[in-house]
Amino acid sequence: MQVRDLMNPSVVSITPSESASLAARLLSRHNVGSLPVCGEDGGLRGIVTDRDIILRCVAAEEDPAQVPVRDIMTRNCATVSPGDDCREATRLMAAQQVRRLPVTEGGKIVGIVSLGDLAKCQAFDMEAAKALSEISENI
Repeated sequence: MQVRDLMNPSVVSITPSESASLAARLLSRHNVGSLPVCGEDGGLRGIVTDRDIILRCVAAEEDPAQVPVRDIMTRNCATVSPGDDCREATRLMAAQQVRRLPVTEGGKIVGIVSLGDLAKCQAFDMEAAKALSEISENI
């Protein structure tokens, strides 16, 4: 099974110049844990998570309204392509200690696949459980 079969193609993203407070509102409004950070050209620049906002902004006693996403996002994040095998996605999640991977094609975001997406598919429930175990033991 390929990533395209399980990924969510409806992706909410943010630009690097937007504020951490806007990122937090988008995360809340769309009930997601991360936002791909995309340039004006649509190219993936990084990813920002709820944890990034808390640890790199709020805990650092910065004003989320004044901190641009570019200052707290994770750059060079791991990605998969729509044609990649789902087993590769779970392996990459475990290796990178992440629960979500942006799905890119030609450098542009086309979806996002989560550990939850992979766990819903019975064909990959063991791989997803193993990835979660490896992620959780290092947190």
